[in-house]
Amino acid sequence: MSENVRLIQGNEACTEGAIAAGCRFFAGYPITPSTEIAEHLSDKLPRVGGKFIQMEDEIASIAAIIGASVGGVKAMTATSGPGFSLMQEGLGFACMAEIPVVVVNVMRGGPSTGLPTKSSQGDIMQARWGTHGDHFLIALAPESVKETFYLTIKAFNLSEKFRVPVVLLMDEAIGHMREKVAVPDFSTIHIEDRVTPVVPPQWYKPYEITTDYITPMAPFGTGYRYNITGLTHDEMGFPTNNEYEIVQNMDKLRPRLAVAKPWMWRMPIRW
Repeated sequence: MSENVRLIQGNEACTEGAIAAGCRFFAGYPITPSTEIAEHLSDKLPRVGGKFIQMEDEIASIAAIIGASVGGVKAMTATSGPGFSLMQEGLGFACMAEIPVVVVNVMRGGPSTGLPTKSSQGDIMQARWGTHGDHFLIALAPESVKETFYLTIKAFNLSEKFRVPVVLLMDEAIGHMREKVAVPDFSTIHIEDRVTPVVPPQWYKPYEITTDYITPMAPFGTGYRYNITGLTHDEMGFPTNNEYEIVQNMDKLRPRLAVAKPWMWRMPIRW
């Protein structure tokens, strides 16, 4: 089993993990101390057939990765405190519409512009409670550069398997620290891909209530046409005020994370 032992920065380990996990789209806006993630992916993604876009701001960034994910591509963005605040509405939309995306937040001192070059873990509560209303996502926090590599892979695996946004909470210290990491051959990495429908387009229900609470997700452009909205919706994705349908929809989101919880510990990273 071949391994490439390298002295790498935490932000670079994140990019390596993203590529290994199958990330092929990144949209973001430069912000200290996460900018190196965008810089590395601007170079690495085109080499593996992926796309990198620098957006005009963080609101556009999360909107772009949501769109890419709906198109069937594993997508990620990276930011820090003020940018993470701007992404909260988009995160809520991704939760309600069950769109898998990965958001990396390399935390820094706040509030407001705060201390861009200093480390902080002040966004932990925001990762869970940042957007309004009941919403359900997964947050992971690495404690080392090596763990950053592996948790980035796990972030994509969990997001794709459970159709849920995943936040990777790093901080400035981890992001800029360098550590010797044995980067494995990517062919040995265990990858989870989203489940896609096997029924004909006319039978497909994009938010069907299933026994495991996970509905197959059809990429746009493959013959499946359906509605996506941030409003409470029925199984076809159309807005509804029907109390029964609303409760069904929300009750589908909650237990999914209960199913996901044991996977966070037992989901393999290496084959």
